[in-house]
Formats: sequence, structure tokens, C-alpha cells
Amino acid sequence: MSIKCNLSTLMGKHKMTIQDVCNQTGLARNTVSFLYHEKQNAISFKTLNKLCDLFNCTTLDIIEYMEDEKDEPIN
Repeated sequence: MSIKCNLSTLMGKHKMTIQDVCNQTGLARNTVSFLYHEKQNAISFKTLNKLCDLFNCTTLDIIEYMEDEKDEPIN
């Protein structure tokens, strides 16, 4: 099981750069960059709130719980 961050997808749909997101939310560039590249280990409610406001979406649009792919048995 894993958590996936969809920030890069949302940014692509809205044609936004990392700097655009930083400017419009006040979030630090490192925070946005780590989320964009899925290198972040945690995300604060404050950050989620700012991103949800910016993209007019819910937390489920930004972070997603995914089951890991299971290896197929080799016959």
C-alpha cells in the first residue's frame, strides 16, 4: 500500500509551474517541489488546505491511497 501525490497532475491540468504554485499559495518552493516530485514523507493540513483552495479540489484529488501492484506468479 502506498500514498501517491497528484500535485504534478493537477499542475499540468492547470498549466502551472512550481513557482506559480508558490506565488499563489505562499508555500515554500522546497515544499512544493518535494510534493511535485513525490519526495515528501509528510504533508501538513495547512499545506493541503492551501493546495485545495488553489485548485478548488478536495484532499482526495491531491493525495491518493493506492494498493501496490502484486507480482504475477511465474508458471
